[in-house]
Amino acid sequence: MKFFIKIFICYLFVLSCNQVSSKYTDQINNPEILSTEISGHIKFLSADDREGRYPGTKGSQEAIDYIVDELNGSGVLPAGTDKYLQYFSFVKDIKPDGLNEIRFNNKTYNINTDFMPLEFSSNASFSADVAFTGYGFSIKDSVEWDDYKSIDVKDRWVAILMGSPDGDHPHSKYADHLPIRKKAMLAKDNDAKGVLFISKSDSDEFIPLRYDSNSKNMDIPIVQISRKFANDLLNDSLEFFQDEINSDLFPKSFLLNKNIDSKISLKKETIQIPNIIGMIPGNHESHKNEYIVIGAHFDHLGYGGQNSGSLAPDEQSIHNGADDNASGIAGVLEIAEKLKANQFALNRSILFMGYNAEEQGLLGSKYYVNNPTVPLNNIVTMINMDMIGRMSNNKITVGGTGTSSAFDSILNNVEKNHDLLITKSPEGFGPSDHSSFYINDIPVLFFFTGAHNDYHKPSDDWTQINVESEKKILDMIYDIIIEIDQLEIKPPFTEAGPKGPSQSRTSFKVTFGIIPSYSSDAIGLEIDGARQGGPAQQAGMKKGDIIIKIGGKNISNIYDYMYRLSELKSGESVEVTVQRGNKELKLILNL
Repeated sequence: MKFFIKIFICYLFVLSCNQVSSKYTDQINNPEILSTEISGHIKFLSADDREGRYPGTKGSQEAIDYIVDELNGSGVLPAGTDKYLQYFSFVKDIKPDGLNEIRFNNKTYNINTDFMPLEFSSNASFSADVAFTGYGFSIKDSVEWDDYKSIDVKDRWVAILMGSPDGDHPHSKYADHLPIRKKAMLAKDNDAKGVLFISKSDSDEFIPLRYDSNSKNMDIPIVQISRKFANDLLNDSLEFFQDEINSDLFPKSFLLNKNIDSKISLKKETIQIPNIIGMIPGNHESHKNEYIVIGAHFDHLGYGGQNSGSLAPDEQSIHNGADDNASGIAGVLEIAEKLKANQFALNRSILFMGYNAEEQGLLGSKYYVNNPTVPLNNIVTMINMDMIGRMSNNKITVGGTGTSSAFDSILNNVEKNHDLLITKSPEGFGPSDHSSFYINDIPVLFFFTGAHNDYHKPSDDWTQINVESEKKILDMIYDIIIEIDQLEIKPPFTEAGPKGPSQSRTSFKVTFGIIPSYSSDAIGLEIDGARQGGPAQQAGMKKGDIIIKIGGKNISNIYDYMYRLSELKSGESVEVTVQRGNKELKLILNL
């Protein structure tokens, strides 16, 4: 009987092997981490055909299909909410929607040629008079300048010059007051109904209408107009008034007693995009419901361009992102293959994650920690690989080493068996997806081979990848995973550095000590937490609170928050209104 059972089992095994695509035969027969496979992954993901893997594009979908097929071919189980996928909403773009026009003096001004709405403009349809408010300043620091002091702009359009009397450069004494968002906020604070930003020169192109994931509209229409349009409003006297302001260095604001009729309509294009999640179940009765996360982001910048994050913004070319971050995803796939082959030795379960929309603000990993597929407190460590393909001199930086007291000894033991030099960075927060886990009190390790001249440029191509060095790194990471998996007690979490980006003291005199939630779509500024001992924490602010007012002035997004913060001084106390659930709370922060 046992003989026939063995024959039957062998038959099933052969049958199942025949059903596996020949594409994965080498994976099954040789699950070791291989340089040829690393190279193959990176070549596919960073090929021109992927068109830079911008979220929601055909190239991104091809990358997703490839990663899923590789995980499936290695025998990794699906662990998303829809097989291997976990979908979330993503605003792909913002575009004019229907009629957009401005009418004045029986003449129609058209979008693209005469004006362009800015991406933080609200939709609107109304008629209103116009006021000219010079450069739209309200300054009471290095200089005294207030364009709103002697004029009432309530319920009017305000026409504002872009730039400043001494140009638009970082060394201008007006530099802190140049941003158009800040000028728009001042106009709104003075109850303007809309803003018309006047282009700096006749040759200036309009600011491209491109969605910013950190932005929210300002509840008033905000558009950029051509100088020709502005001259029509100012009776061909734009140059005269601007020259006079630049020469006198003194405000010049006045009512135009002219009425314009406007129709501004924009629409956000929202789509569903996925993270990718697979799992190898653990075997130990006490530890199989604990998880080690192995993650990397797979998105990149598409064709680049202005406001895309490209460091070659004037070059509209495919940004292939071979190092950033096809190299990291190649690492996830190779480690998954090897761990699957050795799964019966695993105590804990392993989650493999590919994050989407990292370049837009860690959106995929933030969505995951807010909508986890396993309890977050069961995740014992998150290992993140981002840009691991350009190692030189056998040096690798490992971030997050201070987020658990267990990590130093593990890294020291593993380093002895590998021809690599580890540079340890204890901080848990950094510009990649591990930060989403760190701020949720999960120990993290972040592997990174360093910045280079091709970062966020079209030249970040597969030909630049040091494949043999990446293999060395992945061999070491595999051993680190095994060491963590075999621990009798999960690595204890230790806070190591701030849980948010550091604020530049040159820009702000004070800090609230908060961690902004960059993935939130709330009106206001939602926070992911408050630093222990900081003004916000001492005032009682909590994770999930939404800051909606500072000093009685409205906050719509992180830009509003930063501009309000720049107005405050050390030693002051300020009232901050937060929304907590259905309640509004007023807190006093001592700065």
